[in-house]
Amino acid sequence: MTQIREIAVKVRSKNAGPFWVTIDIFCGSDTAFDQIVKSLSTDRVASLFQCDVGEIKRFEIASLSVVKFSFPRPHTQGAISDRDMHGAAWAPLLAELDLN
Repeated sequence: MTQIREIAVKVRSKNAGPFWVTIDIFCGSDTAFDQIVKSLSTDRVASLFQCDVGEIKRFEIASLSVVKFSFPRPHTQGAISDRDMHGAAWAPLLAELDLN
């Protein structure tokens, strides 16, 4: 099986405001972009991050070879229960996901 990190140039996550996280997959080529778009469903991302598929926003930006997902944070940024103030810990989870 091939992991996303083996195909993509970079996977990063960050805050998209205090209530949302965004994850960017920089594919680096049209071939990698096509493979990731075809193999990575929004349902799998929702399952991985344990959120409702209806809450995930998916963006496929072919001109930049980027696939982007945004979804609500489980805890508001800076709340006492927030364990990832900057939203950076989400990317490795997606980068290590196997593509089918």
